[in-house]
Amino acid sequence: MSATSDFYLARAAESALLADATDLANVRDRWLRAESAWRAMAEKLVRSESKRAEAAIEKAERSGL
Repeated sequence: MSATSDFYLARAAESALLADATDLANVRDRWLRAESAWRAMAEKLVRSESKRAEAAIEKAERSGL
């Protein structure tokens, strides 16, 4: 399965909902950390995909395509 930013963002949203649903501070903190981690992974993936696309365009331009 290929990871997508949509998948990561969905997990972040799920973590945020679970954080809101709990009464325990330590559990809430854990879900909020998970949310932050999922969002960071989504952002990193988007940046990587963007850089990869830019590199492909540059390569195509250099080869005359």
